[in-house]
Amino acid sequence: MATPSPQPPQTNGKTTPKLLETLGTLGRKKKIREAEAVQGIVQEGKQAIDGNEQHPVFDTSPESFVLADGEERSMIEPGMINNYDYQELRKILINWINDELSDHRIIVKDLTEDLYDGQILGKLVEKLSGQKLAVVEVTQNEDFQRAKLKIVLEMANRLLGLDGQRVRWTDKGIHNKNTVEIIHLLVALIRFYRAPIRLPPNVQISILIIQKLQGTLHKRVQTEALTEAYDELSKRAEPRDAFDMIFDHTPEKVHSIKQSVAHFINMHLSRLNIELSPVDDIDPHSFSDGLNIIFLIGMLENYFVPLGNIYTTASVDPIAEAVGTKETAFKSHNYMESSPHHKLHNVNVALELLEDAGINLRHKVRAEDIVNADLKATLRVLFMIFSKYKNIRY
Repeated sequence: MATPSPQPPQTNGKTTPKLLETLGTLGRKKKIREAEAVQGIVQEGKQAIDGNEQHPVFDTSPESFVLADGEERSMIEPGMINNYDYQELRKILINWINDELSDHRIIVKDLTEDLYDGQILGKLVEKLSGQKLAVVEVTQNEDFQRAKLKIVLEMANRLLGLDGQRVRWTDKGIHNKNTVEIIHLLVALIRFYRAPIRLPPNVQISILIIQKLQGTLHKRVQTEALTEAYDELSKRAEPRDAFDMIFDHTPEKVHSIKQSVAHFINMHLSRLNIELSPVDDIDPHSFSDGLNIIFLIGMLENYFVPLGNIYTTASVDPIAEAVGTKETAFKSHNYMESSPHHKLHNVNVALELLEDAGINLRHKVRAEDIVNADLKATLRVLFMIFSKYKNIRY
């Protein structure tokens, strides 16, 4: 006898309780997934704003590097990645960049991954310098990225007054995600522009360097200093001396020093028909381009500084230079509006000439402070010159 086939339940057009339960379960699962997605977005945004993410430990072992013979590659030693001072420095740098670029709605989460292509670095250099870079806005092409990064770094180096020997970063290194080079660049920008933040002092990191020689990988570890000892404005801290005490606590003596130094400088520069104003005081802006310091030390040491070694005009006229009719620095209207990196070059030349004369001030004075017309820094340089040469008579 055949078994009757089961009949579907009669619903009379109505949904069964079992179907309602199934639909309710699906609805709850969908809401849970949506809530989890929202929570993930919120958490990601919170991490980006806080900038507290730790850089992951390298997954790649040195043995897996593909190197040509003689080639070397470096990486932060894995054991140093979670070093507290290193992580604190990274966090401060990330927060600083995010503050500087807040108007662009740019949020940096990782120094290496976000800065290696030059896009954000370019925006940062533009913001700090107030100058526009002639580069494409966004590019995914690796060659174009390298070309753009090179332009960004060339401009940064000019602003910082650095030549090739003193630069601690390269377009190749940064594009290859060398975190140490990126940090060196950011620290240099912070120091130059006197960003109102305190960097953790004396941060050091161990670098593992792998080199392939005759088919064998050789390892060595070296210590890299990322920061030094700084004061509250990112200037390297040095022991205070008698000049600091006089400048900070005895303003009447400072006024007397300024009068004596101004008289001394005018006496010597008058032989070049250069007269400072006022004649009994020191205006740091008169020395911010470095030229008067260069002329003064040349007079005192009895030599002539070739004008081709310094910037003496506000703009370069290639035709005038070619025919030799370029006006000299003695016409002050030509150089009072010189660009900052031209002034920085001149001041660095002046400090080198002083070092040759036995006056070493680089441990106490930054060239950037002279360019920015810092009275204390300028007066320190001039007072040291005065102290050495005050008894010279013609």
